[in-house]
Amino acid sequence: MSTSNPNTCATISYTNRDNRKPELRVSVILPLYNKALYVRRALDSISAQTFKDFEVIVVDDGSTDDGARTVAEHEDERVRLVSQENAGPGAARNRGAMEARGEFLAFLDADDEWLPEYLEESLKLLESYGKEVAAITSGYFEYPSGISREKMWRARGLEEGTYRLSPEIAPTLVTNLLAYMSPWSTVMCTDVFRKLGGFYDREKCLYAEDAFLFLKVLLNETVAINLKPLVKFHVEASGLSKNLKGARPIEPFLLHPEEIEAVCPPQLKNLLSQVLMIRALKTACVLGYWGNWREAASIKKRFRVAGAWRLPYYTSSLICCTPAGAGLGKLWRWFEST
Repeated sequence: MSTSNPNTCATISYTNRDNRKPELRVSVILPLYNKALYVRRALDSISAQTFKDFEVIVVDDGSTDDGARTVAEHEDERVRLVSQENAGPGAARNRGAMEARGEFLAFLDADDEWLPEYLEESLKLLESYGKEVAAITSGYFEYPSGISREKMWRARGLEEGTYRLSPEIAPTLVTNLLAYMSPWSTVMCTDVFRKLGGFYDREKCLYAEDAFLFLKVLLNETVAINLKPLVKFHVEASGLSKNLKGARPIEPFLLHPEEIEAVCPPQLKNLLSQVLMIRALKTACVLGYWGNWREAASIKKRFRVAGAWRLPYYTSSLICCTPAGAGLGKLWRWFEST
C-alpha cells in the first residue's frame, strides 16, 4: 500500500510490519531540557524538511528556562508540546514515542539541526533497502568546526549499506556501528522501538541511554548506514561535551548486561561478550585515568573473556587498573593544565 502526499517530494510505500496503515509517516521526537537558546533553531530545521508527512512531539523534561514557551509560540502547527517532571533524556524520548502516531520515529536533540533533505533521504533509503531494515543512521557535520566526520567513520571500517550481525563479524565493527548510531541521526521503525523497550530511562541517566537500545537493535535487526552528512551536530551546545572533572558515568549496558543478554540471539552470545569486553576495557582505561583504578579493575574482571588480550584497550588497561595508572593520569592532567 502506498500514499501520495501533495506536500511531499516522493511517493513512498508503507512498510509497517503488521500491515496496518499508520496515521503518519514519521513522528519526530524532541526532548527539551533547558535549551531555550537553541530549540528554535532545531524546530526551524524540522519545519524546513522537504518531506512533510510528520508530526513533532516536543517533550519538556522539567525545564526551568523559557524553552517551553519558545516551542509553544512556534508557527508550525505540527508541533505539539507535552510536559513531564525531569526524568532524563531517555525517559523524555520514550514519553514522546508513547504519544507517537507515525510509522517511523525520528529523534532530534534540542541543540542540533537537520539539513532540509534529512527525512526525505532517510525514508527513500529505507524504502530501497526493504522492510527488513529497522533503522537508518546518517552522517553529520560537527560544529562549531563544520567538519564532516564521514572520513573518520570510513577509517573505522563503516561503509554505506545494510548490516546484519553474524557470529563471524568482528566485534570492533560492532562497537563502531554502536558508536555511530545516535538518536539525532537515526530514523527507526516505531514497532521495533516499542518491541525492544525504548531507551534506558532509569536514574535520570544522561550518558549512553541510547546505546542501551541500539545494542539491542543491532543484535536483533538489520540496520542501514548512510555516511552522507545530513545533520549538524553541535558539540559546543551539549552539556556532556564540556570539560568534565571526572570519569563519565558507566554505560547502562555495562551496569545491566543481563538485560542485553536476555534479548541476544543464542548464536550471537559470544560476539556480545566480546563487544561488552571491549567497552569494559575502554571504560577501565577512563576510570584509571581519573584515579578510580580499583573500579577499573573490577569492571575489567566482571567482563573477562577468553582471548581478551587480542581486543582493543587491553594493553592500556593493564596499567590503568593499577595505582601506577592513576598516577600517570594525574600527571597527564597536570601537564595539560600547564
